[in-house]
Amino acid sequence: MELKKLIEILESHQNTKNVDGMAKFGINPTNTLGISAKTIQDIAKSIGTNHALALQIWDTGIHEGKMLAAHLADKKLISDELLDKWVSDMDSWDICDNLMTRYARYSPNSFTLIEKWQSSDEEFVKRAAFALIAVIAVHYKKHDDKDFLHLFDYIIDKANDERNMVKKAINWALRGLGKRSLFLRDQALLAAISILEKHKSSTSARWIAYDAIRELNNEKTIARIKNKDAKRATK
Repeated sequence: MELKKLIEILESHQNTKNVDGMAKFGINPTNTLGISAKTIQDIAKSIGTNHALALQIWDTGIHEGKMLAAHLADKKLISDELLDKWVSDMDSWDICDNLMTRYARYSPNSFTLIEKWQSSDEEFVKRAAFALIAVIAVHYKKHDDKDFLHLFDYIIDKANDERNMVKKAINWALRGLGKRSLFLRDQALLAAISILEKHKSSTSARWIAYDAIRELNNEKTIARIKNKDAKRATK
């Protein structure tokens, strides 16, 4: 498929009313067509993997084009250079989280990328680091829990970032790690305490820590974690 045809397809699904609704949820309305995630997925399925087209549609700056690019990009051609380029070009949380979930998690260098991105001052680059932590906590099922321990250091260190898009991702990362196993739940609770001690005057840090403590101490959450551990023990 040519880029021109793909743009025509996207524009045919444009819904300006949806743009206003998306903006209320913090999604950047600039260059946004208001296309639902389900429609984007359907378009991606109809095309299949097309790396060249992914690169082209991303560079148009169309919001949904960037969402679509993560679906179309070839996982065999993933590279740090491409991910760095795309991450630095993000302007909305949904693009960020979609890219981490659909594409970045397949990078063999995900832990290195997290280390690099978490030190950035750019809002969505930093969000990408913590969103990727949350994603790999779920999807890296073959990794040992101890492989994730050093990630708590980034969470503790950066928990005083008051930017909404960053603090929510840090909280997501902390909860995601904590829900991976009972072992990491204990480590996440310890990390939450360290956050409160390290950043006593930060409203962001308090919210990140207390929200994680609340969820990780929930009886239903604990039961689900125990069930995960039991299933892993039988494999």
